Amino acid sequence: MTADSSARETATQSDAPAATDAAVIFVLFGSTGDLAKRMVLPSLFELHRRGLLPDGWQLIGNGRGDRTDDEFRQHVKDAIEEFGSDASVSSDEWASFAETIRFAGGGFTAEDPGRLLEVIDDARDAVGGTAQLVHYLALPPTTFVDYTKAIAAHGLAKNSRVVYEKPFGTSPDGFRTLDEAVHESLDEDQIYRIDHFLGKESTQNLHVLRFANGLFAGVWNREHVEEVQIDVPETLDIADRAAFYDATGAFLDMIVTHLFQVAAEVAMEPPVSLGAEDLLGARESVIAAFRPLDPAEVVFGQYEGYRDTEGIPDDSTTETFAAVRLWVDTDRWHGVPFLLRTGKMLDHSAQRLSLVFRAPADGPLTDTPTDGTVLTFDLAGDGAIDLAVTIKEPGSGTDLSVAHMTEKLDEVADGLSPYARLIVDVLRGDRSLFTRPDGLAHVWEVAAPVLTNPPAPQPYAAGSTGPAAADDLCGGSGWI
Repeated sequence: MTADSSARETATQSDAPAATDAAVIFVLFGSTGDLAKRMVLPSLFELHRRGLLPDGWQLIGNGRGDRTDDEFRQHVKDAIEEFGSDASVSSDEWASFAETIRFAGGGFTAEDPGRLLEVIDDARDAVGGTAQLVHYLALPPTTFVDYTKAIAAHGLAKNSRVVYEKPFGTSPDGFRTLDEAVHESLDEDQIYRIDHFLGKESTQNLHVLRFANGLFAGVWNREHVEEVQIDVPETLDIADRAAFYDATGAFLDMIVTHLFQVAAEVAMEPPVSLGAEDLLGARESVIAAFRPLDPAEVVFGQYEGYRDTEGIPDDSTTETFAAVRLWVDTDRWHGVPFLLRTGKMLDHSAQRLSLVFRAPADGPLTDTPTDGTVLTFDLAGDGAIDLAVTIKEPGSGTDLSVAHMTEKLDEVADGLSPYARLIVDVLRGDRSLFTRPDGLAHVWEVAAPVLTNPPAPQPYAAGSTGPAAADDLCGGSGWI
């Protein structure tokens, strides 16, 4: 059954973030790479189409090779048509977007800025010298230090905003080195560490559902919640990014980055407000209460055939599956397991966050379903919220069943894609959905026991649910 929602009657496009009025020059480093093609460029066009880019807008692509502006514009158009949410691009929409696009080739280093400085000067002439400068590093994390130093060396750091893709560091030492180098050139309020899971409509609805509804605010604690599950299985393999994946693995690629942040969204104490500093503070405060992982409560797996992939060593021990039991040592959540799972080449793809509620301790019904009361946030696509409740099956008996009340968020309002939402927040200077260094530093402390003593990956068949040992991490409900 589908929940009735009066919100549908009042929600409009005005629910989207407001456009910024200040002129912006957006420099996209790595503009011809895979991430820019799949995520950033389509998101920028989505914002243009929705009227959320400023009137004074200039997009400058940067790369090592030389391209004309028209050649880069064609690259951008191809990316939008292949990976955009709507492949149909009208000639008028494209013409107005294309005229704002430029390309600066010749690379960019501290010693040699290539053509970037002159192209930025041309863009300033077009929109005004006071335009906000935004640098987006759609690059491998190993290049972040060099590009940050180059931005500072050529006078492009002052008053700019710099967006760093995840992961922000790939080890505890790597994080500290990167954090120190970045803060040598930039103030903290200039830094935007992106995690697109925080930009998802369903993730943001956690706050509203919890804090605006007494029904849920009163039960968001260990007295009522038996366990929390954050589950992101994937059917995809790693063939298109074998080198990156074998050097990273599922634990670093997903658990330490995205899923820890989503766990913090669930576990945080109520902030004073949903303003940027209050929300960031609440998120980082609860991350500080994450207990370091116990390797005995971690299951790694590697799908059969992984080592046959081109570019993967025959003796690779990289995990393509990771499931962990995380504990949050606060009064609210003490004793409640947070179960985090992700993996490649599994039997289905999903992005789910589920709160499994405890069955009533007393009462006339003693044989209720173990998954009879579950609140699930579907984080994939446009998102949805599902509440599973125990009901009596129709008929003369008293057999129990589970019914679902589901609200698809795209039926409430037309939201932005995660990357588009986060980019428009950068343009507005809103850091509430980005990460802070104190929380990231503790994340590495939480992960350290597993990085030091990783469990041996257990083989699992492609198209399966992963290693059976991961099921032992769950309670009676199993993985939802």
